[in-house]
Amino acid sequence: MTRVSRQARAASRLAAVQALYQRDMEQTELHLLLDEFHQHRLGAEIEDVEYAKADIAFFDDVVRGVYARLDEIDATITAKLANGWSIPRLDKTMLQILRAGTYELMARSDVTVGTAISEYVDVAHAFFDEREAKFVNGILDAVAKAVR
Repeated sequence: MTRVSRQARAASRLAAVQALYQRDMEQTELHLLLDEFHQHRLGAEIEDVEYAKADIAFFDDVVRGVYARLDEIDATITAKLANGWSIPRLDKTMLQILRAGTYELMARSDVTVGTAISEYVDVAHAFFDEREAKFVNGILDAVAKAVR
């Protein structure tokens, strides 16, 4: 995969987490959410910040895939959480990172385990400190062992 396409996939993953968060918070209909991201966010410039070009098909697959398999994904994540932890107890952004990463590990055999985990650890770094990034690494590593 070329450097440009790796960057496009990375931008897609970050945007997918943002879209999943927005859908979770606002209950936006999926087709409207995807359209908003296609028209106004992916590769756009917002308040003098230029968003990286994204792989739109990959973005759509992750967002649609998470919602198509939400119960299965949440059950897989829940099985890997420590005792006393549950989906509702997770930070909302953290949950979307784990959902997107779990979806890729379950459904995207074209993406290696190492790439999927590393990319979502990078996404975690955009929102959290090292401790939370390590949490993402640990959960997604456990998920990968269960689903691959």
